[in-house]
Amino acid sequence: MSHAIARVAILGGESTGKSTLAAALATHYQSVWVPEYLRDFVEINQRTPQAAEQLHIATTQREREALLLLQAHQFLFCDTTPRMTAAYSRYYFDGNDNALEALAHASHYDFTIVATPSNPWVGDGLQRDSDAARHAVHAIVCKMLDDASIPYLLAVGDEVSRVQQAVTYLQNTKPYLRR
Repeated sequence: MSHAIARVAILGGESTGKSTLAAALATHYQSVWVPEYLRDFVEINQRTPQAAEQLHIATTQREREALLLLQAHQFLFCDTTPRMTAAYSRYYFDGNDNALEALAHASHYDFTIVATPSNPWVGDGLQRDSDAARHAVHAIVCKMLDDASIPYLLAVGDEVSRVQQAVTYLQNTKPYLRR
């Protein structure tokens, strides 16, 4: 039943290992993960998104979550969320989109994991900017979570360490309850 599935937000700047962590956790828990729609957007359009497209990206991400929730077991691992899209929007477009911010605020996750920019930065063409950008976005994400009083795990180290940290966090932490 979908109501028993905990949604796990996996956030972080570019090239911080969000996708790798989401896939590894899904394998560990024999569940599924929601890939980041932004990757598909960039590949299909052969360009990075514009400010006006951020809400579409976040909405499509949520739609994909809803579809995969039906296949999940215990946890649904979400490689990015509308909050992450809002953080990118703040950094790259120097402002806040009210509709995007509202979607980010309304999107509930039971657990939040932030992949730190402690691993080597790897560029991949159109989607990734720089190591400096991922550090700046990381700071924005953490501030957004702190401002919203959302607890989170900072996942550091290599893939094995991050998975171990996340498993311990998921086993020993109560789900976040909205106030």
